[in-house]
This record gives sequence, C-alpha cells and structure tokens, in this order.
Amino acid sequence: MNSAVRQYLLVTGNYWAFTLTDGALRMLVVLHFHQLGYTPLQVAMLFLFYEIFGVVTNLVGGWLGARLGLNRTMNLGLVLQVGALAMLAVPAALLTVPWVMAAQALSGIAKDLNKMSAKGSLKLLVPAGEQARLYRWVALLTGSKNALKGLGFFLGALLLAGLGFDGAVLAMAGALALVWLGSLAWLKADLGKAKAKPKFRDLLSKSAAINRLSAARLFLFGARDVWFVVALPVFLADQLGWGHAGIGAFLALWIIGYGAVQALAPAITGLRSGPVPDGRAAFGWALPLAALTAGLAAALWAGWPAQAVLVAGLLAFGVLFALNSALHSYLIVSYAREDGVSLDVGFYYMANAGGRLLGTVLSGAIYQAWGLPACLAVSAAFVALAALVSLALPRHAAA
Repeated sequence: MNSAVRQYLLVTGNYWAFTLTDGALRMLVVLHFHQLGYTPLQVAMLFLFYEIFGVVTNLVGGWLGARLGLNRTMNLGLVLQVGALAMLAVPAALLTVPWVMAAQALSGIAKDLNKMSAKGSLKLLVPAGEQARLYRWVALLTGSKNALKGLGFFLGALLLAGLGFDGAVLAMAGALALVWLGSLAWLKADLGKAKAKPKFRDLLSKSAAINRLSAARLFLFGARDVWFVVALPVFLADQLGWGHAGIGAFLALWIIGYGAVQALAPAITGLRSGPVPDGRAAFGWALPLAALTAGLAAALWAGWPAQAVLVAGLLAFGVLFALNSALHSYLIVSYAREDGVSLDVGFYYMANAGGRLLGTVLSGAIYQAWGLPACLAVSAAFVALAALVSLALPRHAAA
C-alpha cells in the first residue's frame, strides 16, 4: 500500500469516527430536549452557536491549516469534540440552555476543523493531472461520511433509549478519545502546510469561481436544513405520532442512502462516458431538485397524505441533493490552489456553514409559524437560487 493511499485511509477513518459522534449528538439533542418540552424554535436555538462557530471556524481554520498543517487541525477537531461530549455529561440541573449552546459551539468548531482538514487533504494526496481519480476519492469520502452520519442518527436514538442522555455522551467521548490517540500517532506530519506563511488578510478568497461556488453552496445547504434539522423530526413526532426509534431510523436511512448516492455520483453523473463535470453540471442537477421540492410543498398544502408524501418525496430529494452536493464537493477541491489548499476549502465551507446556520434558524421559526409545507417552499426557492448562481461557474474545472 503506497503512502498516499495509507494517508487517505487514515484521514477517512478519522472523518468516519467523528461523523458517527456528530450525527448521534445531533439526534440526542433534538429528541432529548423536545421530550423535555422545548418548542421547535427553542430546539433550533440550541444549535445556533454550533452553526455560527462553524462559519468562523471554516474561515480561520483554513488559515490555521495552511500555517500549521492539516494533520494538526484534524487532531484538534477530534479532541475538541471529546470535550464537547464531556461537557454534556453533567447533572440535569446544570444542563441549561446556555451550557448546551456552549457545548454545541465547541462541537461546531470541532466538526468544521475536521471536515476542512479531511477535504483539503485530498487535493494533496491525488496527483495534479488525475481529475477523475480526485472526483472518485472526494465522492467516496463524502458519501461514506454521510452514510455514517445517518448511522449516527440511528445510534443517537438507540443510545438515548438504552443508556440515557449522560451515558450516551460519555460512551461516545471515550470511543472518540481512542481515535484521537491513534491519529496523533499515525497521521502524517505537516500535511497541507503552505510553503509561504499566509497572512490573515488572505482569508477571503480572491477566486471568482470559488466565490460563486461558495454562494451556490450556501443556498444548497440552507435548502436542506430549513426542513431537515428541526421541522421534519418534530413534524414526525407531533403530527404523525412517530416514536424516537422510528424517527431515528428513518432519518438514518435517509442519510445512509444519501451517502451511498454521493459515493456513486461519478458514475451517475457520467464520468465513465465523458469528461469530469464542469460548473454547468451543478446548474443542470439543481433544476430537478428545485422542481421536486416545490412539488412536495404543493402536495402537502393540497392535503395529500403527509406520510406517503414525505417518505417517498424526501427519499427522491435525498438522491438529487446527494448528486448536487457531490458535484460541489468535487468542484471546490478541483478549483482550490494546491499550495495553501485549506484557505480555499475553508472559505467554501464557511459558506456551507452559513447555509446550515440560515437553514437551522429558519427551520424552527418557519415551522413554528406556518408548518412544514412552508419550510419546503423556502427550500425550493433556495435551490433555485443555487441553480442561478451555478450558471456563472466555469465550464471547465481549473485549478
């Protein structure tokens, strides 16, 4: 096994372990605090700092990765997640909203350090001329990560039922600490460290292609989270009477299927029969996603059976969203500069975190005021905006 493949497997293993705890923690917090009587908007606010600090972390984390190396930022993300989990293992009287928001802030910092490090590493592990290989590696990393995030949703619901909230977070903290120790020992030093020390003013991207792709990413992920983060699990519990295990299993299967489609995206989007996708492919795949989401909103407003619409429609949404996300993930790694790759990747994932922040807040607020159909209508509008921005992306992916 050559060095590049070995490092790819280490990066992927770190990312997988982190993602399991991240998905499980998200489901634990949503279900536990909804059970305690929190409103949808209050539950959404618990994740506010998670998303805000994700925006900041991607921007500053890209600069840190270029100066210190992506191995260090990845390991820092792992140990911060261990700390965030440990913060939640306190007596119920101390588990106040500010305390949970602080723990979520730490988790948000950890998640985006880990993601930025993993995605940025691929640019350095694949030779410059092998764009098809780069697309496959990015798709495999992203798809497997999301499949495991779905498994994490199910794991969170299972741990909550079996160990309770405190036991669940302590078990995950212990397991992730072991992964962190292994990463310290085996991950290559100085991976992704820039040859010239970047200045702090270099944080903002000077590439028009990356700026446009980042804007499209913001709207794309805002479109997902505006219904997925708070509105959907609360609707399933309150309106359809689903239990915690059923909600966790459905969302887990959705994310697992979404991840599987992402891993297969190179074949589905025509890599075997043609060149690697360019920026216009992002526009072409966004259009059917916008139409589908608008149709789901209309079906719910028209009074069609909600359970059938959501189960069938959101599975279709998952397939189309996965292809859009995989294309974006490939394009950012392709567009990024090789020296100081984390600066460009960090800026892009700052926009990704901004979309999640916008979607999370709107998910609780819109659902509480107007219900799930309104969340889906806003989602459709966001996807349409992502498609319009994608029209301005380059036809050919260039470094």
